[in-house]
Parts: sequence; structure tokens; C-alpha cells
Amino acid sequence: MPDNYRKIYLDWMGRIHDWCISRQLWWGHRIPVWYCDACGEVIVARETPAHCPKCSRSELRPETDTLDTWFSSGLWPFVTLGWPDETADLRRFYPTDLMIMGFDILFFWGARMIMMGVKFMHDVPFRELYIHALVRDAEKQKMSKTKGNVIDPLDVTDRFGTDATRFALAISAAPGTDIAFSYDKLESYRAFANKIWNAGRFILMNLQKLAETHRERLAAALEAIPGVGFEPATSAPDLELADRWIFSRLAAVTREINEALASYRFHEAAFTIYHFFWHEFCDWYLEWMKPVVTAPARTETLPAAWINLARAFDASLRLLHPFMPFITEELWHRLPRAGEEPSISLTSFSLVGERVSDPVSEKQFETIQELVVAVRNAKAEMGLQNQKASAQVASEDLRLLELFRAHQETILRLAGLQAMNFTRERLAANLAGVRVTPSFDVRLFTEARINEQAEHERLQKEKARLEKALEQTKRQLDNQEFMARAPRDVVRGVEHRYAELGALYEKALESLKKLDAS
Repeated sequence: MPDNYRKIYLDWMGRIHDWCISRQLWWGHRIPVWYCDACGEVIVARETPAHCPKCSRSELRPETDTLDTWFSSGLWPFVTLGWPDETADLRRFYPTDLMIMGFDILFFWGARMIMMGVKFMHDVPFRELYIHALVRDAEKQKMSKTKGNVIDPLDVTDRFGTDATRFALAISAAPGTDIAFSYDKLESYRAFANKIWNAGRFILMNLQKLAETHRERLAAALEAIPGVGFEPATSAPDLELADRWIFSRLAAVTREINEALASYRFHEAAFTIYHFFWHEFCDWYLEWMKPVVTAPARTETLPAAWINLARAFDASLRLLHPFMPFITEELWHRLPRAGEEPSISLTSFSLVGERVSDPVSEKQFETIQELVVAVRNAKAEMGLQNQKASAQVASEDLRLLELFRAHQETILRLAGLQAMNFTRERLAANLAGVRVTPSFDVRLFTEARINEQAEHERLQKEKARLEKALEQTKRQLDNQEFMARAPRDVVRGVEHRYAELGALYEKALESLKKLDAS
């Protein structure tokens, strides 16, 4: 892996040529050969011979060449296991499952190991060969002392941290491409490491406050964390929407990361956990839970909430651990009842089970996210970031309005609103401050006068964006090859998207017309 090296490698192995195993170097393994110049005998021996076995002369000339570096390296898969003795390790671990190397030594080392393995062990030394990327400089030049573009990894890890460096390399390691090493990337993932640390400190700090006042009850509630696994503390009907959502997302993310690691797509696994921890666990779940986390302890409700938070955080640390082992190890040991294992690396990577998957709750949570983001964007566009505004939310879907009403307090807090009211119909396009989505409309009310010029510019940008999206979707629907080959559900999805975009475009046109006429 990746596939583009398969044919090259196997073709080379199929057309194999003789290999000169000697090198004219001053260092390396001496070739164990001696020559008798008197009779021409060539002696191969483990120990230095005292005399020629043919003519008994003692004047012997040793071979001055050394063995090729790759001759001894090619023996590595079995000599490290005790060969030529038939050891238990040799029986157990030869052949191994996986070998990893850079493409630049594919023929030097990979091929030699196969040659030696087939010759001496009568079997190939490994079943899979993963070709990893090379780390190049920012201009994608190979690092070279001659060019002066070599970066000392010890200097980099001292400056940015080992975890940030590891993560930057992992998330850049797409199969078949080299890694362009950039300090900007390291800065970004150092910020990610800080995000993990600060989230952990916030959780642990508030957990400690809770323990100081309700130590016995909290200890009893947290006792089951490692033993029960990573399922929610209560059954689904009793869980808050945010808990159902985070555990469902954890199930999906765990599955995605396992699949990516199993197929050596390390960059996808790293991106998945990066997005989940920063943009879902921290930005949404932790923010949603803050009132519960920081409120004065109400012993009848806090334990379940804290168990769910602790389990979700524990599971996140385990998913992060292969990429960022040091910070996750430190935080994991600070969790209460972290388990009997001495290290997080020895714990299970099988986290939440598929039975916590809840597509309905995920969709509901995403709809609330969409409303909060729509309000935040509208406030930013209207210059109201630091002001409390009220909002009117309108939808023809009664269940959607009930969902918003049930979580009104959280929406007000996350969106920075002071009040909301609900209308079971879509809003008129000529109303100022309206933001339109496929499933609901939202209108902001504020004492500040709306900047009509800014609103006109926003609507023009929205109109242009929708025109481009409609054009792209129409082009896809007009593609006869796509319509013939794509699965029917994919085609229906594109058709539904085209209809939604058309409705939004008509609303944008109507809003512009009303604004121009005012």
C-alpha cells in the first residue's frame, strides 16, 4: 500500500537480477572469506582459519571487501527472532503481518528482506508492506545537509511539543504523497494540543469542586466508569439530547477511525478525531453542558450528567492517544477512577457500541446547531455581536418548532439572544433581517436600526452564491452519464437539493425586490 507501488514492486521482483553483495568500504561487516595464494584455495569459515585446509600453508589473505549494508539488513526479520535456532519467537512471529518503510528504500531493504526470507525461511517475511511518505521541506524539496534545508526534529519538538509534531505529520500523511513540512502546521496543531489541555483542565477543575462538597455520592457515581464501559449512564429515554448526540457521534467516529487505521489512511483518522474533539466535543457538547458543569451541585441530577461527560471525555482521550500520546496519558491519569491499567495505551480502543447510534437525535441536534449558527451569522452581518437581540423563528414543521421550544434556554444562551418566539408559517421575504434555510426562517429584532446598504450587499452575495450552486447542481442533473450510473437515492438527493436551492433563490430575489422598493 498504496496501490501505485504494487505493480512497480512486483514487476521488479519478477524480473530480479543478480546482486553484488560486496562493497569496497572501510566499514561494515567483513566478508568471512580467506584466500590461499599458494594453491588458490578459497576458504569460507565462521572463525579465522589457522592454515589452508588444502595445502596447510598458514599465509592466508583475508577478503578486504565488506558485505553490502542491505545484506545484513535483509536478515533482520528472522535473525532478531533467534535464527538459525528454531526458537519460540521465530515460530510465533515469522512471518509478521506488516512492514513499513519509505519508497526510497523499497528495493534496497524491502526486496532484500523478501530474498533472504524466501531463501532461508522458505516464506516471505511479511504479508503487507506500507510505503509511508517522506518528510520534505516547505518547498517539497528532499531534506539534505548539502542543501542546508535539514530540520532537527529535537529542535522542533522542543519548540512546538512532541504531540503537536506527531499530529502534524499524521494528518499530512496521505498515501502516495510526501509531507511538506511547515511551521504554520505545527503552530496550528500546538493550538489543538492547548485546546485538549484546556478542555481537560476545565472538566477536572469543576469535577474537583464537585468532589469537595459531595465526595461520597460522586465517588459512588463515578465508580462504574471503567467497569461499565463507555455507554451512557442511563437509558436513552432518560438522556438529554446532547448526551444522545455525543454518544451517537462517538460510535460513528470510533468506527471511522478504526476503518481508517485498518487501511493505513492515517491522515483521515487524524482529521476525524481533530474535527470531532474541537468542533463537536468542545465547541458544542462542552458548551451545551457548561451550566450543568459549573452550577452548584444538585446531588439528585449531577452524577448522571457527570458520568456521561467523564465517559465521553475518556473515550475522546483514547481516540486521540495514538496521535498525541503524552498529553492524553497525563489527562487520563487525572480522571477519577481511570481504571486499573497503568497506562492509557494498554486500555481498550473499542469504545462505545453501535447500540448508542441515534440518527434521529443527531439530526435534531444538527437542526439546533443550524439555528444557532444562523443567528450568530446574522448578528455578525448586522454588527450586533455584542448586543442581545430577540428572534422570531418560523417553520411549517410543528415538530421542529417543538424541538426549538424544548431547548429554548440553551439556544438563547448559545446564540446570544434574550428572547425567542415561534410562528407556524414561513416569514415573508420582504421583512428586514430575515435569514432563510430549507426548514425554517429566523428574523432578528433589535433596537438598533438595520443597515439597509449592508443588508442589500448581503442579499446580493447570497443571490450570487445560490446562482452558482444552482448552476453546478443543474449541470449534474443534465449529465446523462451521472443520471444513468448513480444510485437512485443519490439522484433523488441531488434533485431535492436543486429544489431547495431554487426555493431559497426565489426568496432572495423577492427580498431584494422589496428592499429596493422600500
